[in-house]
Amino acid sequence: MNELDFVTVGDGTRIAYRVDGDAGRPVLMLSNSIATTLRMWDMQVDELSKHFRVLRYDFRGHGGSGVPAGAYSLDRLGRDVIELLDALGIERVHFLGLSLGGFVGQWLGIHAPERIERLILSNTSSYLGPAKPFDERIAAVLQAPDMSETAEMFLGNWFPARMLAANEPVIEEFRAMLLAIDRQGLAGLFAAVRDADLRRTVALISRPTLVIAGRHDTVTAASHSELIASTVPGAKLVVLPAVHLSNVEYPAEFMKAVLGFLR
Repeated sequence: MNELDFVTVGDGTRIAYRVDGDAGRPVLMLSNSIATTLRMWDMQVDELSKHFRVLRYDFRGHGGSGVPAGAYSLDRLGRDVIELLDALGIERVHFLGLSLGGFVGQWLGIHAPERIERLILSNTSSYLGPAKPFDERIAAVLQAPDMSETAEMFLGNWFPARMLAANEPVIEEFRAMLLAIDRQGLAGLFAAVRDADLRRTVALISRPTLVIAGRHDTVTAASHSELIASTVPGAKLVVLPAVHLSNVEYPAEFMKAVLGFLR
């Protein structure tokens, strides 16, 4: 694993990123789920970097990135991406975002379409309100003695019972990732999801868009993906028999959908 590189964005927060693949290839930017790091994409990077220069990053509050205090906003998360691209001298990217990464992808498609070639929105939603459950989750996370209970909640939401029961190695990897997440950073990102409502504005996305849904997704229900796909002009929809992390649960089918759309 290469070392992380860093860029400092406008509000002084340090954003961690890494790049894989040859410089001459088109850039594919990957954006992960809340409560994970850029290592969420480890299973995909070898294959993707045969075709693309792959750029991954950690959200503010997570992984190698800085943890500013207070609530974060989707606008700020979107600007983190734009400022990272500016710092690297990259004009346009294909963008693949899963879950919270998909919220950021929608924001970019609405507010910065000139930076996007093709957009893939996986296991995501335009709105996950109302606010009250998020406020309760934020309070619980900040008051808990450690991340163990929160980690098990996420694993239960992300993976099918059979994978959890077998405690497959990938489950242990994600458990370790979750236990290492900064609670202040998690609370900040929960606030960004709580306050996001793109249900009307996704109709403004003009870039070619693929929506990937998980049929058994309990976090961002398949109906949410269907709504995005029917609202974004010309969007395509692929439904996989997955729960939430479809890139981990169905890597071959996920990769086929992604490469088929991007190439």
